[in-house]
Amino acid sequence: MPTATQNRPLSPHLQIYRPQITSVLSILHRMTGVALTLGTLLIAYWLIAAASGAEAFAAAQDWIGSFLGVLLLLAWSFSLFYHLCNGVRHLAWDLGLGLEIETVTQTGWVTVAVAGGLTLVAWIVAFAVW
Repeated sequence: MPTATQNRPLSPHLQIYRPQITSVLSILHRMTGVALTLGTLLIAYWLIAAASGAEAFAAAQDWIGSFLGVLLLLAWSFSLFYHLCNGVRHLAWDLGLGLEIETVTQTGWVTVAVAGGLTLVAWIVAFAVW
């Protein structure tokens, strides 16, 4: 005799659902929140090293100036701009603006593009000043 749980349908999961921009950007928003926390720890390490003396600061500069360090700073800066732009998008949703599916998709792509553009501009300005 089958039990009630044996006759119940399985819940759809990632193998059935095709990723949509809304779900991908929602996951990216959470990931960038984590990246911002980790990046802030990296910046805090750099500031503490600067306050600790020339030797500690030189070691921090060497690590942050390495390929991996620069890559992490690039990811951190993109995370900052993406999280900011997507936060503004969510504020618009809280006001009841842009909730139509087509608008949500368009603003999603705009959010990614603006975050990428702001990251590029910030790095260009940083290297021009440096």
